[in-house]
Amino acid sequence: MPFIAQISDLHVGSINFVEELLVNAIDDLNDIHPDVTIITGDITDNGYFLEFQKAVTYLDEIKSPILVVPGNHDARHVGDECFEELIKNRYGILKDKKHGLKVIGLDSSEPDLDYGRVGRSQENWMAQELRNADEENLYKIIALHHHIIPVPKTGRERNVLSDAGDILQTLMTEKADLVLSGHKHMPHVWMMENSTFITAGTVSSLRLRGRELSSFNTINIEEEFIEIILNRADGTQRCLAKYENTCLGD
Repeated sequence: MPFIAQISDLHVGSINFVEELLVNAIDDLNDIHPDVTIITGDITDNGYFLEFQKAVTYLDEIKSPILVVPGNHDARHVGDECFEELIKNRYGILKDKKHGLKVIGLDSSEPDLDYGRVGRSQENWMAQELRNADEENLYKIIALHHHIIPVPKTGRERNVLSDAGDILQTLMTEKADLVLSGHKHMPHVWMMENSTFITAGTVSSLRLRGRELSSFNTINIEEEFIEIILNRADGTQRCLAKYENTCLGD
């Protein structure tokens, strides 16, 4: 059964970036051997080329297959061009037929803006890829930086997706299984119909809310249940959600 890791909001180059936190998290990831690692944006702080170069040296240490999508910080200062040069596609597919899953990565960033937008062409592409995954009987995972549903304990909502309603409707219509995002540095799980929306905290920044620690998520998909675990920088774990699996084997 698939075992997935999600890290987010590295913010390499920020004054609040702590290299030790990221190195330790990557060591932990390599120890637990996820089938795929999904990185939901803001790998840099200002989108500078040198920040991307440094970030890539860390990402290269992750031993599992990875999919990376850009965040709003990555789209600053023509960072979208740096992303394409050093990391390649700003949106795309990671398919793992062995473990029966398909990750569809979206670019929700807008150059030099904090709010996000997926856009109609990407939405149509996403919908078709979700339908293709159904035909192949694959578990359907969407990854993007900006949250689609507001996250508790994050203050006034200012920069959710500008087309969140349309994207949410398409996700419901096409029955996405998991939707992974970052952006708010606050881990949380929402359940809507048969889809699960998982927001990750920051893996290596000290821009934290309340008493939260830097963290990453792991998602264990078993035949009978799905469990989402918060892995904190102090070595402790907390179950964010556990629920019956109604998706595999349909």
